[in-house]
Amino acid sequence: MSSLINTVCRSHRSRIARIGIALGFLLTTFAFAQNLNLRPPTGAVAGKAASLGVDGSGSATLYLMGPAGSVKRDIQLGNEISLSAKELQAAGRYVAVVCSGDCSSVGFFVASSKPVTLTFLVHPSRAPVAENDAISGVALAFDEFHNLVMKPVSLRFELSAKGVPPISRTSETHDGIAWFRSNSGRSAGPLQITASLTDDISTRRVVQEVASVPCNLRIKGERTPKGIVIETDPVRDCSGNPVPDGTVVTFTAKGSGATSSVDAPVKQDVARATILANGPVSISAASGVAMGNELRVGGKE
Repeated sequence: MSSLINTVCRSHRSRIARIGIALGFLLTTFAFAQNLNLRPPTGAVAGKAASLGVDGSGSATLYLMGPAGSVKRDIQLGNEISLSAKELQAAGRYVAVVCSGDCSSVGFFVASSKPVTLTFLVHPSRAPVAENDAISGVALAFDEFHNLVMKPVSLRFELSAKGVPPISRTSETHDGIAWFRSNSGRSAGPLQITASLTDDISTRRVVQEVASVPCNLRIKGERTPKGIVIETDPVRDCSGNPVPDGTVVTFTAKGSGATSSVDAPVKQDVARATILANGPVSISAASGVAMGNELRVGGKE
């Protein structure tokens, strides 16, 4: 029984001793802990060195956490902590933590550097002529470290096509982005669109403007031993542009209580077809929403 009591007492004394050691460690830690006053850099710019102010004395550890990674290194308190250009290449929010017995932290922002490149997107790659708001584009400015430049900058968009004066407009970026919308021109062909910050910083895209839907179809035809040969005049859109080859024209013949249709693709501006009919017929043509004149052909003699 006494042996059990002695064992319990020794265990109790051991726990008390461990608690005493832990309390002593904590008191020592608080005795040496320093109230660190961190002063973040102001006006930090990506790719440029900066400094972090810190009070106190002795050695400490710096932890720097940013958008693209983290850094850990030993420092001396009471001195300005140099942050290298390489450590500050990514724009965004950083948190600096300094630990010397206790830890203190401070946050700061690093702004992007000056813009040196442009990313330019244009939609669509092909656009019908004479359509409102048919073409749109967006441009983003980046610095040499691939940071999006959030500070407003002025961009110039220029649209140029053969035979017409170029159109230029200026737009300021918002949250790093500038954009435009434009009507398509009236003539088919390549439309060059340039976005530029300066003469040295620019990028170009090309939109192919194509003919719109056919307009004002005109047809003619005659009877031959093989049937009625029917063809269109050169098929053009309402702006006078030839429609692309392959555009389908539907010829419809009505006569003697029967109706027949033939689809013919445009080849070299003209669509042709042969209709088999013996009696008199009325022939019309259509392509999309465009309708042509009606042609009457007499019966076979």
